[in-house]
Amino acid sequence: MHNRKQQISNITDARPDPEVVPTAKRRSFSKAEKLRILAAADACMAPGDIGSLLRREGIYSSHLATWRKQRQFAGEARLVEGKRGPKVNPGAAQDRLVLQLQSEVERLRNKLAKADLIIDVQKKLSILLGLSTSDTTGEPK
Repeated sequence: MHNRKQQISNITDARPDPEVVPTAKRRSFSKAEKLRILAAADACMAPGDIGSLLRREGIYSSHLATWRKQRQFAGEARLVEGKRGPKVNPGAAQDRLVLQLQSEVERLRNKLAKADLIIDVQKKLSILLGLSTSDTTGEPK
């Protein structure tokens, strides 16, 4: 019986590690890193040197190919990091802003019309009930 309790206590003491495993994050390379790696790749002469460079830097051959094309087409100024995703069109952004502002103006006009209607109804009701209003009488309360 004592052995059984000891086994159960050992099982409950061995809890899993609460440490959260970090998620993978896309690696980005600065302009200086790209230029350094390209210079090292260009300096490789012996067979297998480029493969060892790729393993050491933790990159794929496609990175080298892409960076070489960028360097070839636009010189070394093109190697800066570009933002991923759709490109922002300033004309479309301005059009969206205009549409948003127009819809807001329309909403506020409708709200003002409702407020005017409510005020008119309140004035008519106060006249019917015989209550004094500051608009109908020139006297202060």
